[in-house]
Amino acid sequence: MLTSDAQTPPPGGGFPLVAAADLQDHLMVASHDLERLQRLLEDAGEALMGHFCGAASQMNQLHDEAPKLNLDVAPIREALQSLAGAITALQFQDMATQLIAHTQRRLRNCADRIARDTMGDDDDGAAVIEDGPLRPNPVTQDEMDAGSVELF
Repeated sequence: MLTSDAQTPPPGGGFPLVAAADLQDHLMVASHDLERLQRLLEDAGEALMGHFCGAASQMNQLHDEAPKLNLDVAPIREALQSLAGAITALQFQDMATQLIAHTQRRLRNCADRIARDTMGDDDDGAAVIEDGPLRPNPVTQDEMDAGSVELF
């Protein structure tokens, strides 16, 4: 129930309608920004992975040809290890994607609850609110070490 002044809270407490709508808009903008960030990370991750895998393939060929060319294989082996470490580090993209999706679900849930609690149900029935994430954090990893990535 709205009071005559849309800036004041309705009887019984809660947000004023204008403040709730404004907060919901901000939450949705943040959610859309995270969606764009997720696409950027995915594109960059795919490009980097492609380039690193291409470089690793070329280094493997050079490693195989090194004895025929009288080349020392030690620096090639070191370069291959560095490339493998870089590829492992790219797994941060998977963790970042999980965190972004988790945060997006949480923001969407908050925005939907604000809309329902402030504006109530509409003529079509009860407001549908997607469940928020059950776990506080989908990724427990907070650093990158070769071979230690925990994905779920």
